[in-house]
Amino acid sequence: MKSFLEQNVSQESLITLFSQAPVAMCLLIGDDLIIENANPQIIELWGRDASVVGKPLFEVLPEIKSQGFVEIFENVYHKGEIFKGNKLSIFLEKFGNLEEHFFDFIYSPVYNDDKKIIGVSVVATEMTDQVISERKLKESEYRFEDLIKNSDYSTAIYRSEDLYIELANDLMLKTWGKDASVIGMKLEDALPELEGQPFIGILKDIFKTGKTYTATEDRVDLVVDGKLQTYYFNFSYKPLKNQKGEVYAIYNVAVDITDLVRARKEIQEREEKFRDLADSMPQFVWTCDKDGKITYMNDNWYRYTGFERDEDPADGIKRIINPEVYEKVMVVWEESLRTRKSFEMEYQFLDPDHPEVYRWFLGRAVPAYDENGNIKQWIGTFTDIDDFKQLQTQKDNFLGIASHELKTPLTSLKIYTQFIEKNLVRQNDLKNAQVARRMDDQIDLLTNLISDLLDVTKIQNGKIQLNESEFDFDQLAEEIVVEQQMTARHKITFHHSEVGNVFADRHRISQVMSNLISNAVKYSPDADEVIVSTQLIGNNVKFCVRDFGIGIPEDKQNKVFEQYYRVSSSKEHTISGLGLGLYISSEIIKRTGGRIYVSSIEEKGSDFCFEIPKSKKVQQNA
Repeated sequence: MKSFLEQNVSQESLITLFSQAPVAMCLLIGDDLIIENANPQIIELWGRDASVVGKPLFEVLPEIKSQGFVEIFENVYHKGEIFKGNKLSIFLEKFGNLEEHFFDFIYSPVYNDDKKIIGVSVVATEMTDQVISERKLKESEYRFEDLIKNSDYSTAIYRSEDLYIELANDLMLKTWGKDASVIGMKLEDALPELEGQPFIGILKDIFKTGKTYTATEDRVDLVVDGKLQTYYFNFSYKPLKNQKGEVYAIYNVAVDITDLVRARKEIQEREEKFRDLADSMPQFVWTCDKDGKITYMNDNWYRYTGFERDEDPADGIKRIINPEVYEKVMVVWEESLRTRKSFEMEYQFLDPDHPEVYRWFLGRAVPAYDENGNIKQWIGTFTDIDDFKQLQTQKDNFLGIASHELKTPLTSLKIYTQFIEKNLVRQNDLKNAQVARRMDDQIDLLTNLISDLLDVTKIQNGKIQLNESEFDFDQLAEEIVVEQQMTARHKITFHHSEVGNVFADRHRISQVMSNLISNAVKYSPDADEVIVSTQLIGNNVKFCVRDFGIGIPEDKQNKVFEQYYRVSSSKEHTISGLGLGLYISSEIIKRTGGRIYVSSIEEKGSDFCFEIPKSKKVQQNA
C-alpha cells in the first residue's frame, strides 16, 4: 500500500483531499487501526488534536471499545462488510466530559492492489444537534397531544384543507356524540349533519386567510344519541402554520354553553311573562335591585304619570310624591333595605289630571331571594287607595257623629238605670236590683266603646287634645292596678320602682295603662297572672305589662297598633272589643313624645311597654 501511495498519489494530494472534504474523514491502517490520516473535521468531532495521527484508534478513543465498535471494525476489516450508521448514538469523552453524540457514518474496507484489505476508511457527519432538535420536537408534540387529551375543553386538530381529524380529545368526541373511530376521517364525513351549516366553509376559508375565527353562543345542530339536537358553543378555530407561514392544520377549542343559554332564555321568557302580567295589572308594579335602585316600572306607571321611559324612575317618584312625607318614606324604605323586611306605607301622589290634588296610594315591596338566601331584587307595587281613604273618612265622620249622638241618650239611660237600682234596693227587691246593676255595667261597656270611637275620630281629624300637668306617676300606676284588679280574674302583680312626678296628660296616660292591663287579661284566658312593672331610665319613664297568653306572630307585631286590628286566635270570637284600644294608646303616647312597642312569642305571651319623658323641660334642654 505504501508503494502504491508513493507511486500513484502524492502525500500532499492525499492530505489536501482529506483536509478539504466537507465531511469528517479518516483512514485507519493495519490490524491495530492506526490513524494514518484524519482531517480537522473528524479530529474536532473526537474532541482531540492532530497528535492522534499515527496512533491506534482505540488508544485515542478508548471509550468506544465498550460500545460495540470493536466488533464493527472487525467485520469491516476482516470480512469486508461496509457498515452504515444512521444517527447512531456514541458516547465520547471530550474535554474531560463523557457526552452522548449522534453520527451518520460509513465504515468501508480499504484494499491494496492485491485486493487485500489493509485498512478502513471512515466518513462521518455529526447529527447531534438535529437529533436533539427532533427529540425536543417529538417531546413537544407529545406534550401538546397530552395537553389536548387532558384539556378541560373540547379540543381537536384538523389537518389539511380536506379537514382530516388528526386529533380529538374525549370531550370533543362526546360533544360530537362519536367515538375514537372518527379520528383520521374527514370532518364532513364524520359529522354529515354539518352539511348546510357554515362550519366546514369557515374552516376551509381559514387555510386561505390564515386568520383565527372565534364565535360566541353559536348554534350547532349535532346528531347525539341517535337524534339531531341543538347545542350552543363558544369556540375558536386557530390556524397552525409552518416555518413558511403556511397553514397546515387548524386547532379547534370549544366550550359547551347549551345549559347556560337555555337557562338564560328561560329566564328571559319568564321575565317577559312577568312584564306582560305586570303591565296588565291596574297597580303600578316595579322592581329594584338589592341596593334599592329601581330597574323596572310597568306601563301603567308611565300611562298615569306621563313620564318618559328613559328618565330615572326614582326622580319621577320624588317629583309626584307629597313633599311633606318624602323624607319619612325614604327613612322607612332605607330601614327595609337594611333589615331585609317587607316595606309597607301609605302616602300621596299628585293627580296628573288635577295638578294641585293628591291621591292616596299604598306602597308595598317584598324581597326576592336567590338559592343562597341572598336578596336578588325587590318587587313592589303602588296601589291607588284614594277611594278607600275617602270612604274611610266618610266612615270616621259617620262614627264621630253617631258616637256623639249616642252619648246623650246613653247618659240618660245610665241615670234611669241607677235610679231604678236604688229604688229596688229600698224595696228590698235585691234580685231585680242585681239585674239593674248588670244593665248599668253593660251601659258602661257601651259608653267605653263609644268613647273609643270618638277618640279615633278626634285622632283622625287631629283634634285630640292633651291636658298636660305634673302628677305622681307611682300613685297613678298603683290606682290603675287596684282598679283593674277589682274586675279581673287574674292576679295582677305590680313591680314598681320610684319614678316620682311626670309631666303629661294624667287622664290619657291612665287610659293607656288601663287598656294594656285589660288587654293582657283578655288575651291570656288560660293564664292566672299578669305582671305590671315601672322603671325610670334616665329621663324616660317605662311602663310594662306582661301576660302569659296567646302571643302574637312576629310578622303581625307591627300591625297591633293599627286601628281595628285584632290578634287572631281560636278564641278570638270570645274576646270583646273593636280593635281600637291599642291604636288610641299608641297615638296618645306618640303625642306625649314617647314610644309604645311589643315583644311577643306565640303561645307564651306578650310584653307591651310604653316610654314617655319624665320631664319635657329636661328633654328640650338636652
